[in-house]
This record gives sequence, C-alpha cells and structure tokens, in this order.
Amino acid sequence: MHGLFNRSIQCFLRDTYGAPLWAAVSRNAGLGFDSFEAMLTYDMHQTEAVISAAVGLLDRPRETLLEDLGTYLVSHPNVDALRRLLRFGGVSFVDFLHSLEDLPGRGRLALPDLELPSIEVADHTPEYFTLRCHSELPGMGHVFLGLLRAMADDYGALVLLEYQGSAQGGDVVSIHLLESSFTTGRRFELTARAG
Repeated sequence: MHGLFNRSIQCFLRDTYGAPLWAAVSRNAGLGFDSFEAMLTYDMHQTEAVISAAVGLLDRPRETLLEDLGTYLVSHPNVDALRRLLRFGGVSFVDFLHSLEDLPGRGRLALPDLELPSIEVADHTPEYFTLRCHSELPGMGHVFLGLLRAMADDYGALVLLEYQGSAQGGDVVSIHLLESSFTTGRRFELTARAG
C-alpha cells in the first residue's frame, strides 16, 4: 500500500483522536516505527494491522472508522489538497461523480507509483448512480461513502448514500441525488490562497 494512504490513516487518527492514540495504534500494530513516510510503499499487512489496532482501541466498527476516514480526507483543513483535487472534477456534484473514474490517472500524474482504487460510476437515471471501487484494501467502499458524503456537503447537494456491499470484486455504493442545490456549499477557488 502506498505510504500516502498509510500516512493519511495516521493523520486521521492523530488529528481526530490525538497523538497518544496514534502512538498506541502504532505500538499495538507492531509497526516498529512511529510515522509512515508518504513516498514509500508498505506491505498491506501493515495497513491492516493499523486499522485493526485502531478499531480495537477505539471500540468502533471497522466500517464506521473507514467512513470517518473518507470524511476526514475531504473535510479536515490539514488535507485540503485532496479536496482541491476532487473539486477540479466539475462545478456540480454530478460533474464530480463523472470525474471520479479519472481520479487514479490524475493521481498518477503527480505520483507515478500511486495506485488508487479503480472506480466505475454508472448513471441509472439523472438522480440515481452507483459507484463501484476495486481495491486491495477490504472495505474501501466505506472510505468512499464518507468521501462522497463530505463532497456532497461541499457542493451543497442533498444525497442519500448507501453501502451496497461487495460484488464482482468491488465495493458498491448507491447514490441518490435528492437535490443538487440544497444549500450554498463550501467556497472553492481555482487557486489556493497564499499564507
């Protein structure tokens, strides 16, 4: 698993629950180090060990933890770069959904060895979509559930999201767009502010 993803899990746990929890997670996971390097690649068992340790220490279901990670990746100020990358997908939530299939390619432009989950988005009606993601990490659909929920808020869209389970080797999330302009949404500018 790419270090960037592992580092994101580390930052999520540290920023949300504090440095002492992260220290306990890294110790219980048997990492032998206290911080992931974003540009290295790690064995998948280390990623799984971190998630399992966090689930045990927090006494939370794995699915909930992964969904909260997805929300964190878009909504926390410390990871605004990912939100910006995702917002380049379009001016509306539907544009954003259609751009998700290109996300792995856009990620590889910045980091050639970055392997993001493959994503397929199908529109069944103008208001109903399904997202299927294929990843070596079990439960990645829950990360996307949290990410989609946060992005809908970011765009000001009202959506009903549901994890449908795993089918044909990928996790499936259903997306029902109830209102595309429910609220104003968060401010977004093409260029980042200095400072």
